[in-house]
Amino acid sequence: MQLIEKLSILADAAKYDASCASSGAPKRSSQGKTGLGATDGMGICHSYTPDGRCVSLLKILLTNFCLYDCQYCVNRRSSDVPRARFTPEEVVTLTLDFYRRNCVSGLFLSSGIIRSADYTMEQIIRVAKLLREEHEFRGYIHLKTIPDADPLLIEEAGRYADRLSVNIELPTDLGLKTLAPEKDVGSIKRAMQTIFTGEQTVRNEPRAPRFAPAGQSTQMIVGADDTDDSTILHSAESLYGNFRLRRVYYSAFSPIPNSPKSVPLAAPPLMREHRLYQADFLLRAYGFKAGELFQGPGDLALDIDPKLAWALENRDLFPLDLNRAEPAMIARIPGIGIRTTKRLVELRRQRRIRYEDLTRLRCVLTKAKPFFITCDYHPRQAENSSHSLRQQLQDRPQPVQMGLWG
Repeated sequence: MQLIEKLSILADAAKYDASCASSGAPKRSSQGKTGLGATDGMGICHSYTPDGRCVSLLKILLTNFCLYDCQYCVNRRSSDVPRARFTPEEVVTLTLDFYRRNCVSGLFLSSGIIRSADYTMEQIIRVAKLLREEHEFRGYIHLKTIPDADPLLIEEAGRYADRLSVNIELPTDLGLKTLAPEKDVGSIKRAMQTIFTGEQTVRNEPRAPRFAPAGQSTQMIVGADDTDDSTILHSAESLYGNFRLRRVYYSAFSPIPNSPKSVPLAAPPLMREHRLYQADFLLRAYGFKAGELFQGPGDLALDIDPKLAWALENRDLFPLDLNRAEPAMIARIPGIGIRTTKRLVELRRQRRIRYEDLTRLRCVLTKAKPFFITCDYHPRQAENSSHSLRQQLQDRPQPVQMGLWG
């Protein structure tokens, strides 16, 4: 099989893994090559670092052959998809060629399980080792960790990779046992613990070898079973707390050709995935707890964002006086973000906040107006019922521009 044919198959197979991002990675160049490019070519994904740089990664599988038969996976053992396999040297060649053409600045590499977990992990590590040691590649490398691999192999991977990820796949033990019986939650979490321990060692011992400076991430599949959003977010909260993950990624289940009857025949609404990302950001950046976003078991509302839903459920806390309220509470007002909160706190040290200040700071006033007070503004909407406000503030479908011929 020609290299381009392998690339076509294995780049397409990698698109289902959402746990690919470069946030937290150090900025690098390799032997004077400082330009970053962007392309829509196959196998290339785009991520953004905290300082706003666009980072393009070659995103491929080492192979889509797999010993496992996970029911939700297009590359499962029983699937009839076309199969291909790269050698480590071929992945190195592709990465360097794409890099020299300024198409990518790094590599995301995952793989199906071949022969054994240890053998597969050794092959993945060989790619990173060749890039780092033989070619002095200083670009970004994200390696997918094989959970059942020897911890020593995971530690070795961390010395070459910027980020490691271990996909937990499903948020409950029951879901994993039902749809992926060959996988074990215990081994997944042990791999996460190995990575976490490596990160802690570097923090506590400045002279310790470099280890995955961009941390670790994971992915949960949404909609492959009947797990609700409350359970998903509580599971994510636990992962953040126990293993200091940088990100939990949510991937809406996509029905695949000849799907088994154990998984749904229809995909969940993409808006559900979007709401989970919004709620996840509230956990990571705003100090929310998963229990605050749910009154009990259930899913996030699709018509309004989670922050607005929380504010409507807690109307007794609003409206807030922006000249007196705690910063953490101001940040919980719909339409006001963390940066705006910091600017408002700085401003009120100089003078009292007025309504026009929020206009100047570009707050989303259509959402924020019912929830704050300034020295010259008190919302009449504060007397409205939560139901009425929900009708006014719910997200509206974006109009679709029709083509010239309808």
